[in-house]
Amino acid sequence: MEVSTVRQVAALCWRWRGNLPEVLLVTSRETKRWIIPKGWPMADRKDHAAAKREAFEEAGVDGEIGKEPIGQYSYEKVGADDNRPILVTIYPLQVTKLLSAWPEKKERKREWFVAADAAQRVAEPGLKAILRNFRG
Repeated sequence: MEVSTVRQVAALCWRWRGNLPEVLLVTSRETKRWIIPKGWPMADRKDHAAAKREAFEEAGVDGEIGKEPIGQYSYEKVGADDNRPILVTIYPLQVTKLLSAWPEKKERKREWFVAADAAQRVAEPGLKAILRNFRG
């Protein structure tokens, strides 16, 4: 049986620290791996707006979201019943507000990293490449 690729949207949350961009990573809920905030497209929002919403829910941030994607990566979502390929489209979100309370605060950790360090912490090769090349 052919398994079709499913789409997700993500926000690469970043800020300036001196002249270096820092990237905000969050832990996944189940495996506690470092990831960027991501989720399913939303019927009532454009993809960049859905990515901004995911950043609020998962990382507790607000800011300026780019309307154009800065890249894509793929990974395999492992489920109880099946594994399916996911293609994630990433939108840059320059963080202007870090909230002290947000919907998934009790389920995730968040931490700022220089982009090169963030690249070393994520598992997906495509995301590693995007983070290594990110310049803000």
